[in-house]
Amino acid sequence: MRSLAQLAQASLGQAVIIENRPGAGGTLHAVGLATGRPDGYTLGQMHLGMIRRPFMMASPQWDPVTSFTHILRLCGWRLGFAVKADSPWKTMAEFIQNARENPGQLTVANSGAASSPHIGMIELAEKAGIQINHVPFKSTAEGVNAVAGGHVDAVAGESSIIPLVEAGQLRALSAWSRDRFVRLPDVPTLREIGYDMEVTTGFGISGPKGMPQPLVRLLHDAFKKALFDPENKIVRDRFDMSEEYLDSDGYRAFIVQRAEYERQIVQKYGLKAE
Repeated sequence: MRSLAQLAQASLGQAVIIENRPGAGGTLHAVGLATGRPDGYTLGQMHLGMIRRPFMMASPQWDPVTSFTHILRLCGWRLGFAVKADSPWKTMAEFIQNARENPGQLTVANSGAASSPHIGMIELAEKAGIQINHVPFKSTAEGVNAVAGGHVDAVAGESSIIPLVEAGQLRALSAWSRDRFVRLPDVPTLREIGYDMEVTTGFGISGPKGMPQPLVRLLHDAFKKALFDPENKIVRDRFDMSEEYLDSDGYRAFIVQRAEYERQIVQKYGLKAE
């Protein structure tokens, strides 16, 4: 986001300042964004947590479809599954078979309850007919370190698993996104090993509801140009992030579709906000 902001400044002719607001599963900025002035000066990162969380709340504070003006989708994290490098599992099939033979015994770290890795692992376990223990951490990095230290059997998480795989501390067994990891091209996707599923984390930029169309187009064009700038691609490749561009109409349609999916998932698995 910092790379995008820096590159978009040239098109917009003014500074674009990134303000971090950690907490609440990355949704601490949602209410302020939903209630902000639709003048183009207040924008926010839209991600799956922003879409999912209202359905987990007893009293939702925003609607992912109607509370915002969706400007464009940008890119996303590739997710994957890894175990300790010296573990007995060489393939995803071996891990799943072991879990099937020992129901409820194996542990899998994730980046927090109701996070995309957590939900993805729930779905995969259901498809594979296995029972595992989910171990939530505050971030994928913490889960990765727990696996490397031998405290948890495996981790389902974003591409922060990659550096430890490259360093020989972890072994990646599967990629959960549409494509294989750029930096780990030998690791198969879930579809390639027989599970028809894809866990995506595509995110974009949205503003308060009611933004005028000419302003939306101006911001869309500036950030699209920044996204496809070679400098931003270097940053995305460094973190093995996939390009997931959608224009304003496409992103709005995606939000509508994804909101219904998230509503069903939250209801199916009984997920609640902490």
